[in-house]
Amino acid sequence: MPTFKKINIIGGGLAGCEAAFQISKYGIPINLYEMRPKVKTEAHKTDFLAELVCSNSFRSDDKEFNAVGVLHEELRLADSLIMKTADLNKVPAGSALAVDRDNFAKKIHKTISNIKEINVINKEIKNLDEFNDEIVIVATGPLTSKELAKNIKIKTQENSLAFYDAIAPIVYKESIDMNIAWKQSRYDKGEGDDYINCPLSKEQYYQFINAIKDAPKMEFKEFEKTPFFEGCMPIEEIVRRGDETLRFGPMKPVGLTNPHKDEEPYAIVQLRQDNKSGSLYNIVGFQTKMKHGSQKDVFRTIPGLEKSEYARLGGLHRNTFIKSPKILDSFLRLKSCPNIIFSGQITGVEGYVESSAIGLMSGLIAVNDFNNTNFELPPENTTHGALLKHITLNANPETFQPMNINFGLMPDVNNNEKVDGKKIKYLKGRDKKRIQAAESLNAFNEWIKRIKN
Repeated sequence: MPTFKKINIIGGGLAGCEAAFQISKYGIPINLYEMRPKVKTEAHKTDFLAELVCSNSFRSDDKEFNAVGVLHEELRLADSLIMKTADLNKVPAGSALAVDRDNFAKKIHKTISNIKEINVINKEIKNLDEFNDEIVIVATGPLTSKELAKNIKIKTQENSLAFYDAIAPIVYKESIDMNIAWKQSRYDKGEGDDYINCPLSKEQYYQFINAIKDAPKMEFKEFEKTPFFEGCMPIEEIVRRGDETLRFGPMKPVGLTNPHKDEEPYAIVQLRQDNKSGSLYNIVGFQTKMKHGSQKDVFRTIPGLEKSEYARLGGLHRNTFIKSPKILDSFLRLKSCPNIIFSGQITGVEGYVESSAIGLMSGLIAVNDFNNTNFELPPENTTHGALLKHITLNANPETFQPMNINFGLMPDVNNNEKVDGKKIKYLKGRDKKRIQAAESLNAFNEWIKRIKN
């Protein structure tokens, strides 16, 4: 491994600040580049590092049954600056962790500015070639500047940088009613059962179409207004072209045979496997602008999905992210230029906590690359390990889209021969989540102890 002269970080958001904080503990000097306030963005309102531009919620803090709550707790075990500051600035939000956004950003800004190893430089970086003999962590987030985005496209040498999320909902397979749905590919192509199919009668189809029309929609922010392109047309835009249009697009009923009924379906909703373990399936062609609360109600009108549970709901909005599974190694390094480490939301994770977690990991990886030492990645049955493995290995590079942490990304505990030293029956629901959460925290705690020694 080459010897590097310096560690640089581009981006002073959650991931960049977390990475800088972790690196500073090892006495290594860091240049942290943040283009604000010299160069403004459409979303930021202050000059502070780590400004929260959307919600002030870090989502559920339940570490027993919720994957994001487990991720919170793992970050605490790893002495995360972001989690520590969030805890100090929390506001009432029930079982969720929400923060006073101004005080949160001010505290992060003050902490980072007062660490002697961190040199904050307000400058826009446009070319990664500035850092050829240095480590550079790219943590520029969803609003990466146009010039740097162009340079990233050049560095990756392929069309691997996306500018919009066209997100279809992702369903937990165990919540699909297979007494109604069945597995089959159209005309039995591929392996013959690559898709799960949900059949609709004519009455059910029009009920579904009307539910889409009536559902409240999310409006783009001013800076997100853009013409739709055919490859990620929201379903409500397809419906605007005519009530029958979906039947000739993603819901066409041809080439499939329902084993549960003799009658031919009027339309078909298809779900495609989204991860290697087969625990998650995305609804094919169903990117949508419907508000999240409405999506569940609308999609549960589909036969077979009446009790469906979701790892991710659909959406369409501006974002900048790379096709991480295609161009990054398992340590978040660009395969073609291993001195470049990607971090935070640009890697294809979604959410404040997930971005912070990848920021923490990128910082620890950079430290070990700088010191020319080997680094042990966290186990894949931890939330940190599952996120890393998803964005660098497990996700399909061709259909890769940003993802929040969820238990579906983690190994299925039902594949374990034993849990807590005892044979177990098949687990699902809260029982399964409780075991996954406990295993994740135990494994992460042991990993932290190992890497600190």
